Amino acid sequence: MKLATSTCFARSICFIQTRGLASSVKRPLTLGIRREDKNHWERRVPLLPDHVERLIDDLGAKVFIQPSMKRVVPDDKYEEVGAVVQEDISQADVIIGVKEVPIKDLIPNKTYLFFSHTYKGQKYNMPMLKSIIDKKIRLIDYELMKDDQGKRLVQFSRFAGYAGFMDGLNGLGHKLLSMGYGSPFLACGLSYMYRCLADARLDLVRTGQVIMDDGLPREFGPMVFVFTGNGNVTKGALHVFKCLPHEWVKPEDLKALIENKNYDNKKVYGCKVQMEDYIVKKDGGVFSRQEYLAHPELYESVFHEKVAPYATMVTNGIFWDQKFPRLLTKEQIKKLALEDRLRLLQLADISCDIGGSFEFMSHSTTIDAPFFTYDPFTGKNHDGIVSKGVSVMSIDNLPTEMPLEASQYFGDSLYNQVKQLVQGNFDHPVLKGATITAADGSLVKRHENLLKLVEEYGKGATVSQNGRVLLLGSGYVSAPLVDYLLRNSHTSVTIASNSSAEAKSLSAGRPQAPTAHLDVSDSQSLAKLIKAHDVVVSFVPATLHPTVAEHCINEKKHLVTASYLSPAMKAFDARAKAAGLTFINEIGLDPGIDHLTAMKAFHEVQEKGGKINSFVSWCGGLPAPEASNNPLGYKFSWSPRGVLLAGLNSAIFKRDGKVQTIPGELLMRSGVDVPIYPGFVLEGIPNRDSLGYLDTYGLGNGDGLKNMFRGTLRYKGYTEMMGAFIELGLLDTTIRSDIQRGVSWAQLTATLLGLKTVPTTTASAEWRSAVSKRLKPHPADASGRLDRVMASLNWLGMFSSSHEAHPTSTILDTFCALLQKKLVYSEGERDLVVMHHVFGVEWADGVQNEMTSTLIAYGDPQGYSAMAKTVGLPAAMATEMILEGSLRHTGVIAPVYKDIYEPMLEKLEREGVRFVDETRVI
Repeated sequence: MKLATSTCFARSICFIQTRGLASSVKRPLTLGIRREDKNHWERRVPLLPDHVERLIDDLGAKVFIQPSMKRVVPDDKYEEVGAVVQEDISQADVIIGVKEVPIKDLIPNKTYLFFSHTYKGQKYNMPMLKSIIDKKIRLIDYELMKDDQGKRLVQFSRFAGYAGFMDGLNGLGHKLLSMGYGSPFLACGLSYMYRCLADARLDLVRTGQVIMDDGLPREFGPMVFVFTGNGNVTKGALHVFKCLPHEWVKPEDLKALIENKNYDNKKVYGCKVQMEDYIVKKDGGVFSRQEYLAHPELYESVFHEKVAPYATMVTNGIFWDQKFPRLLTKEQIKKLALEDRLRLLQLADISCDIGGSFEFMSHSTTIDAPFFTYDPFTGKNHDGIVSKGVSVMSIDNLPTEMPLEASQYFGDSLYNQVKQLVQGNFDHPVLKGATITAADGSLVKRHENLLKLVEEYGKGATVSQNGRVLLLGSGYVSAPLVDYLLRNSHTSVTIASNSSAEAKSLSAGRPQAPTAHLDVSDSQSLAKLIKAHDVVVSFVPATLHPTVAEHCINEKKHLVTASYLSPAMKAFDARAKAAGLTFINEIGLDPGIDHLTAMKAFHEVQEKGGKINSFVSWCGGLPAPEASNNPLGYKFSWSPRGVLLAGLNSAIFKRDGKVQTIPGELLMRSGVDVPIYPGFVLEGIPNRDSLGYLDTYGLGNGDGLKNMFRGTLRYKGYTEMMGAFIELGLLDTTIRSDIQRGVSWAQLTATLLGLKTVPTTTASAEWRSAVSKRLKPHPADASGRLDRVMASLNWLGMFSSSHEAHPTSTILDTFCALLQKKLVYSEGERDLVVMHHVFGVEWADGVQNEMTSTLIAYGDPQGYSAMAKTVGLPAAMATEMILEGSLRHTGVIAPVYKDIYEPMLEKLEREGVRFVDETRVI
């Protein structure tokens, strides 16, 4: 990589004066470089002095530079190569910068080149785009500059490696200090503190000299720096590490090094690990890279045994996908800590795959707050660096800390395009493809869709960048949403709940998360709450959403819900569109994530000329297999009422070319085995109206589909047992007075079974006979169904005279109270979410494929449940997209659009919610 004019030391010494003859081009356009004022971290420039010098020499161009006191290169260096440094750059024909230009600073009738953040329809920048149109400015956007392969021209991986290792080393120094030990690393700054990479490396050389003179604390043994991967990120990190006095150690020699008490503490030890060093075949066979990449399920990671126990700091530079084993799981790091084998003090996770290679890396950090600490014993995170646990650096915009090198790369990549601009060649393919507005300020054809947004939001009616979110409800799935949104220091979330204790617990005293009392029936109070915010997230019962939506219409606020799109909500579509509002529904797990992945597959197949001839989608929230220890194989984290009543819903779907309807009373008899993985014994039932999604998914009338089916997953045996409960009358919603007066479960069960007296013992044959008479004939009768039902009822205590039934007005609600008490997660148990799509695809050449897309997500007993995470995060991301202006669709919608599902699936993957896709020829 070419560094800025050799190095930052040599840059100030001299400039070779090679003024050649100007290009034969008549009157080259004048160029202006504006100063950056987007934020205090942005010190980059699009062109360095050597680039400017070449423009002047080669083309005879005149270049104006707006003065800046924080720019990475001083103004006088531009003057030295012939540029004119002055405040007024209005003489320039073409003006370039890095980030957005304030509206007041946009000069009419110019060509501008910068990151405008407008082409995706970001609402907060529509006023700027309107000004560009009004002022007849040609706008060219860096983000749209691509080569002939469609790849963006700028990448910063190596810079991330440089900055990431330096920041990790800074963290290590502070980590040691928090434990009571000084070290030479304490003098290492964060990478942004250095003017250039050469300065950072020189400082590290000096740190190395101190290590050679004074040594490192012996209490920590040999300090081992482990590097994963061999790409540009890792190469950048190693380029910096080599400034320290070091010795390389092979992974297989780490154990011996740590056990050797005669190590040299006046140097550090480096270890580069590749996949063959920590990936082994489960059957003990020989490692094959090709086989591992194709069939990772045949392999497992031993990083936790071969590498992790011996590392002081790990610099992670590998991309991780869910189908591959993690390097270090939460369970593994906890085991190492409990066994007193954990030496790891600092993780510099440059790849920043949240919940990925290192499962405990739970979120990205910022340049202002670069570290958090993970406690492997409790599984909890602490802000900053504390003595107990592993400190983590996971900054997701590391290259901005290396402004000189980034500017060199920028300039090298952009020089030819800027040269074309100065020559007036606006039709150059790269420039033309990156143009948003033409010379007269009009939107070019491919961006004409922005005009409506400009008209709606161009007069200042933007979503505030200081986003104010109102959350209605504080229940089970709210925590991931609140925590995610509060990562942005410019966002606040007001938690409105009818439970003050729940709201305060969710807020945890965070200033950005105030609480408020919620009473949806109090129209005046609700209107006042909604008026004070930008976006409303409704996690209250679905029947209350229309009430909330009415207030959102009146107050002109956006709305997000995870609930099914009801007719009552659909009725708001025209009014929401007229008001320019987004009411996004079905943005949870199911419905929600299922739409995102399904639409992605549908569109990809259609774009490649294929057609979908079958779609089957399964989803289920379950206890993890080891926690499925009850007759239903199911547990509840909230009221069971909704789940139980869902078992009475009728269903309509298409299977094997025939439309089938299942009445609610027969739903539990329609279960089928669902073979996803051999380790899961699952069954499934149809979920409501599958054909209603034909239009949503753009699949026409369904005539060309063999299957159109959406179903709910349960462990084998659930439908048999739930069907028995229905037949016994346990889901009856008739209002009764006897239960409220107080009865035992034995008395209530006897009444349901038509017994005049309660049998004397729980094992009485009279119970068995009465239950048998109530149950309808079933295919499982021959395999002992009655025995299983009796055992379940007895386990629930329904034959016990000493077991009081919870006093409610219906049998259903009393049964719900019983299940909520008996089928509850115990401490340390985790839940499981399984989603599985099966697509039938026919290609233009007649070849038929079966494509599958599968999500397996486990909850964290010390953190979020899988259900809370997969419902709360999509809703949070939709809210975030509305706040930033990237969700452009108005009206009452579901998340079925490409500009919604693509960025959202990307964000979910960063949060550890990943699908495994497979294809086979039929």
